[in-house]
Amino acid sequence: MLASFDAYLTADPALPLPAFADVIEANKAMVYSIGWHFLRDRTAAEELAQEVFLQLHRNWHAMKSPAHVTHWLRRTASHRAIDAARRSKRRAETSLDETAEPSTLERVHDTFLSSYLERIVSSLPEKARMIVILRYQEDMDIEEIARTLDMKPATVKTQLARALELLRKKTEKRLGEPAPNGRDGAQGDQA
Repeated sequence: MLASFDAYLTADPALPLPAFADVIEANKAMVYSIGWHFLRDRTAAEELAQEVFLQLHRNWHAMKSPAHVTHWLRRTASHRAIDAARRSKRRAETSLDETAEPSTLERVHDTFLSSYLERIVSSLPEKARMIVILRYQEDMDIEEIARTLDMKPATVKTQLARALELLRKKTEKRLGEPAPNGRDGAQGDQA
């Protein structure tokens, strides 16, 4: 089933849509991933995925192609995650000053580094956090993010650069030293 949906994504857009169940199977991980990485709550991410797929079912008649379905799901999941965060204020704000960290990241175990990155990304403002998640977790390019969030590509680039700079500053403040390779990482994403 999943392979047939993947074939649809690269096939002629005039082909009929796959079965709704195949679409769910092929996209459930992506929709859940967006919700979980943004909300940091398993239950909330599962509820978000259910809401998104229910909304897809209600709007199934408007879907034009498999690529349209995937874009629609990414966009809807992103917007619903932002809405859920605003509505419930579920994410607990953790001050980085109150969190104990080692003096250098080289000594950090991978699990700890992952936890640190999750906390620091979750401290970003909502739009910036969603852009970082879509760029680095969902591996979407700037143009895809712009279409998904209904923004101009230049705005996405600017907000991504600002988010990365904010993450660098928070890391430098926490570690008491400049982050390695300073601004080089952000410029590679802007091109």
